[in-house]
Amino acid sequence: MPRVAVSLQCEPSVLRELERLSRSRTDEARLVERAQIILACLSGKRNNEVAVEHSTQPTTVGTWRKRFAEQGLAGLHDQARSGKPPKYPAAELKQRILAKLEETPPPGLATWDGGTLAKELAVSDDAVWRILRKEGIQLRRRRSWCVSTDPEFATKSTDIIGLYLAPPQKALVLCVDEKPSIQALERTTGYVQTSSGKIVRGLKSTYRRHGTINLFAALNVASGTIQTKTTVEKKRPDFQLFMNDIVATIPEGKEIHVILDNYCTHKKNDAWLAEHPNVHFHYTPTSASWLNQVEIWFGILGRKTLSGASFASTEQLVQAIENFVTRYNESASPFVWRKREVKGSQLRNTIANLCN
Repeated sequence: MPRVAVSLQCEPSVLRELERLSRSRTDEARLVERAQIILACLSGKRNNEVAVEHSTQPTTVGTWRKRFAEQGLAGLHDQARSGKPPKYPAAELKQRILAKLEETPPPGLATWDGGTLAKELAVSDDAVWRILRKEGIQLRRRRSWCVSTDPEFATKSTDIIGLYLAPPQKALVLCVDEKPSIQALERTTGYVQTSSGKIVRGLKSTYRRHGTINLFAALNVASGTIQTKTTVEKKRPDFQLFMNDIVATIPEGKEIHVILDNYCTHKKNDAWLAEHPNVHFHYTPTSASWLNQVEIWFGILGRKTLSGASFASTEQLVQAIENFVTRYNESASPFVWRKREVKGSQLRNTIANLCN
């Protein structure tokens, strides 16, 4: 007497998930096929009919029909298999790797790498890299940081951020700084094809120097627009002349709050400030010029105009900067302060945290 196939019942939510799985292009192929088999069974087809449609055996269809009837969607996943015992227990190897990363690398090496770690721990390269990937540790990538030890960090940073988030009414807030020694480098540029067939931007290794310029910039925090001036030097008189140009474009008597870093030319301007009582200087904490938003604009200028460019003279460099400023101001928008927490001298030892 032939065996009767297990009858299936399915809730609407489970049916929707089966239909999604059956059409999925991102889930495992075997899981997609099993969902299609169950949907065919739910439509009333016999196991041998479903087997023909999916080029499999009726016993296979019967297995997944039974697993789904007993466990639902969970039954379509592979069951845990014992497999070969791991050669290196993951928890123990993780602690050994993290402890070794805290040690000084062997003589002659600046940092640890995967092969050196494996050799020191007497394990395979694959085992080391498996742990490093799981923990998100990337030994070759680097980031720099700047730690402010200013004892007045909290007070000064609060003052600066307050100007960003709640500027005084009917006052202008400006971020001012200079980008010194911008080189006018002339070299051949173009597009080249690499050995892999990729087309990339190419720069000739040799170049000619045509001098340097200094760039002063003032960012209007409210509008995002930029006002600049190029000079040969970056001494205090040059800074004051730039500030004169800025003040000349602003209605007389309007309060102006200027955010500056602690560069020497920004200090000892008492006489100039006495002549302009509506101008107030606010200094970032030491080693924290990143609090000055004009640094963001300098980064944009570097990427879009200076990096990889060729200039036959300083005049050509100045013209390129002026053209970029004009283009930038046409669609300028203010930078939005998003950093929720600002700390001056607290660094977290992430490797030590992973060990705990």
